[in-house]
Amino acid sequence: MNESVVVKLEKITKQFGLVVANENVDLTLHKGEIHALLGENGAGKSTLMNMLSGIYTPDGGSIFVRGEKVHFTSPKQAIAHGIGMVHQHFKLVESFTARENIIAGTKASHFTTGHKEIDQIQALCKKYHLTLDLNKKVCDMSVSEKQMLEIIKVIYKGCDILILDEPTAVLTPQEVEVLFDIVRRMKKEGCAVVIITHKLHEVMALCDCVTVLRKGTTIETVQIGDTSPEHLTELMVGCATDLSITRPTPQNVQVMYEAKHLCAINKEGVKVLDDVSLAIRSGEILGVAGVAGSGQKELCEVLVGLYKLQSGEIIYKGENITGEAPRKIFKRGIAMSFIPEDRLGMGLVGSMDIVDNLLLKEYHTQKGFFLSKNKVKDKAADLVEKLSVKTPSIFHPVKMLSGGNIQKVLLGREIEASPEVLITAYAVRGLDVGATHQIYDLINEEKEKGVGVLFIGEDLDVLLQLCDRIMVMCNGKVTGVVKAEEATKDQIGMMMSGHIDQAKEAHHAS
Repeated sequence: MNESVVVKLEKITKQFGLVVANENVDLTLHKGEIHALLGENGAGKSTLMNMLSGIYTPDGGSIFVRGEKVHFTSPKQAIAHGIGMVHQHFKLVESFTARENIIAGTKASHFTTGHKEIDQIQALCKKYHLTLDLNKKVCDMSVSEKQMLEIIKVIYKGCDILILDEPTAVLTPQEVEVLFDIVRRMKKEGCAVVIITHKLHEVMALCDCVTVLRKGTTIETVQIGDTSPEHLTELMVGCATDLSITRPTPQNVQVMYEAKHLCAINKEGVKVLDDVSLAIRSGEILGVAGVAGSGQKELCEVLVGLYKLQSGEIIYKGENITGEAPRKIFKRGIAMSFIPEDRLGMGLVGSMDIVDNLLLKEYHTQKGFFLSKNKVKDKAADLVEKLSVKTPSIFHPVKMLSGGNIQKVLLGREIEASPEVLITAYAVRGLDVGATHQIYDLINEEKEKGVGVLFIGEDLDVLLQLCDRIMVMCNGKVTGVVKAEEATKDQIGMMMSGHIDQAKEAHHAS
């Protein structure tokens, strides 16, 4: 085996019940290489890396680390071979300090003063240009600090083969650059870094080579210099795909829905919305950018009557509707499609089929004691056909569908209600490229019908291409509102990290 090869996966297969997550997957990692593992959601990327990091055990195939055949049954064994994984959802103890999290699970005692350990950690931070307050508690850290802590934790345990799962998902553009610098430093020091992602521009900017997975199998491994975003998309999807997003010019724009000086607190007494004002206009898409947890979810819920306001006003077509019940707000023509991390936790009932989930929104409009399903069956069939929902039938339990298809049902149901205002959050979270662009087209169709759209998103590139205006939030506050065609990623990134846009007061949510 080539000495620069640190990991070789041969014909790796993994099955969960009837679902084949990986089938005969091959992958080779070299020392001092940044290797992207690219594929749509459900392509088997995380499953494959979970086997390399000892979380899962393969059903078939072989794993070689530095020429030695290994059989991991726990992450501890993988770490002993120098393999560490930084997961998308961090594995940190919130009440511990950074130092306590780093030494937890190592031979160093949690109760020692740990001068030797601190010296070692600080030396590693210096080597990889990592900045972190070792005495800071995790509960007081930003997302990027937590990620940095996870990276230090893995390196401290002696790992030089690192797996980063969707590392940029919740970072501002500036934080992404800091992360990239750290990864490049690791490469320089001889580490092999695997980045699991579906963001093509990041792959092109950072990685040396890419392995593309589709439906659990290896499609191809290519060098960055020999490929392009279009080629990688074709490998991911299986056919050529148009990646452009259109932005129709708004017509007959009028303010439909206004929020003035909204303030709300959560159960812990923390202000989750702090003097938020916005205007949703007909025939226009207002985007909302912000790091996860900046108040987007609470804003959505306040606007449809699901979250109690401490102060502030909500005006719909000139009428004050503050404090109205969610059903009354829905009847006015205001619909919300919120896609949480747990898609079935909010919005749909997993054990019910598509027909019954549509019926949930309109059973109260029917007269008499008995519910008629005939009209709803027709609507369900239309929705399945229009959105290409992959389901055995309209009577199939929603929880048995893939995440992307669940999302189509959720958004489709809200659009089917012919709303005048559509509030949508994370509408394409977890969707493949084809379905993602289908959703963008649907939202644009609503815009062209004169619907006012609030679009809360995670991808700045998409917000800049799809939206007409972008409102930026940080810690429950609005830090700026910009015209999308004039804004830059850097400008929005600064506002996402709390810098107030100087022009904000001039056109605050206007």
